[in-house]
Amino acid sequence: MVTIVSPGHTYRVRPARSGRRWIGWGLTAAGASMVPWVFTLAAQLPSSTQVSNWSAAWIGLDLMLAAGLAGTGLLFARRDARHGLTAAATAALLVMDAWFDVLMSPAGGERALALALAAGAELPLAAACAVLAARAFAPGSVHPAST
Repeated sequence: MVTIVSPGHTYRVRPARSGRRWIGWGLTAAGASMVPWVFTLAAQLPSSTQVSNWSAAWIGLDLMLAAGLAGTGLLFARRDARHGLTAAATAALLVMDAWFDVLMSPAGGERALALALAAGAELPLAAACAVLAARAFAPGSVHPAST
C-alpha cells in the first residue's frame, strides 16, 4: 500500500492485484502492435496534405500546454503530490509540440524559429516537467504540506 499525502487529503493506493496483470500485458501488446502500423503509415501516407481546422488544432494544443504548465505549477507550489501527474502529461505534450512544430514548419526562417523554440523552451520545459514527475513518484518523496 502506498500513501500519498497532499494538503487536506490522504490517498491510499493499492498495488495492482495479480489478477489484473492482464491489463499491463494488454497495454504492452497494444504498444507492440503499433510497430507494424507505423510501417503501414510510412508506406501509405502522402508527404503533404491539406487539413481543415488547422488553427483550432494548434490553439487547442497550446491551451492544453498552458493548462498543464499552470496546473503543475500551482500543485507544486501547494506541495500537492498530484503535481507529478500533470507534470508527466505536460512533458509529453511539450515533446509532441516541439516535434510537430519542427517537422511541419517550412524550411528557412520558420524552421529555424521552430528549432530555436524547441531547443530553448519546449524541450527544456519538458525535461523539467519529467524531472518533477520522476521525483514526485520516487519512493519517500511524498511529504505532508508544511504548516
